[in-house]
Amino acid sequence: MTFEELCEAITWTQLGLHRKRCGVLNVAGYYDPLLALFDGAVRAGFIREGGREIVFATADPRELLDRLAVPVAPPEPAWLRTTGQT
Repeated sequence: MTFEELCEAITWTQLGLHRKRCGVLNVAGYYDPLLALFDGAVRAGFIREGGREIVFATADPRELLDRLAVPVAPPEPAWLRTTGQT
């Protein structure tokens, strides 16, 4: 899977096209910079906390498969709201 495909799968989850989690097998911390980018985007307000929870990482293949089997909660249709509404 390419980086673009990963981001597309995350977007589809956010839009509610599916309820699949996105997981990466983070062997030897390879994906640490990507995960740090996502975490920084949450702190900066570019990604909601719930959106960040779509993606997870583990170095354990068994844990990865177990967690991928659990769907994410239905998305909040935030993209339908206008600015200023809560």
